[in-house]
Amino acid sequence: MLNIKSATALTSMTLRQQKINRQLQKDLAEIIGGQGLGHYGGAMVSVTEVSVSPNLAVAKVFVSVFPSDKAEAALRLLNVKALRTALAQRVRKQMRIVPELTFVMDNSLNHAVRIDELLQNDRGH
Repeated sequence: MLNIKSATALTSMTLRQQKINRQLQKDLAEIIGGQGLGHYGGAMVSVTEVSVSPNLAVAKVFVSVFPSDKAEAALRLLNVKALRTALAQRVRKQMRIVPELTFVMDNSLNHAVRIDELLQNDRGH
């Protein structure tokens, strides 16, 4: 899901940053998905976007959690060093330094559902 914020950010990123973003998103999604729902308290965690800093030292990882009431617990479980270590094993041949990972909730899906609900209520009146 590409929102306006990320669309404008893409124009200022280098091609290398964009490629690294896509690769990190793919690898993190596979790592997190491989751990299963039980690891995150029954919550489904999806990596929606990754944005790496220009110096490639920090990566902001946007995640979506379903059901959303388990989001805080899932974020706490994501912020562990083992996840960065698992990522390092996958990208060690492509990157010298694995970026520090910062996990952030992507609430765009919740906003879309809320807007849809409001539109449905408006049509019903």
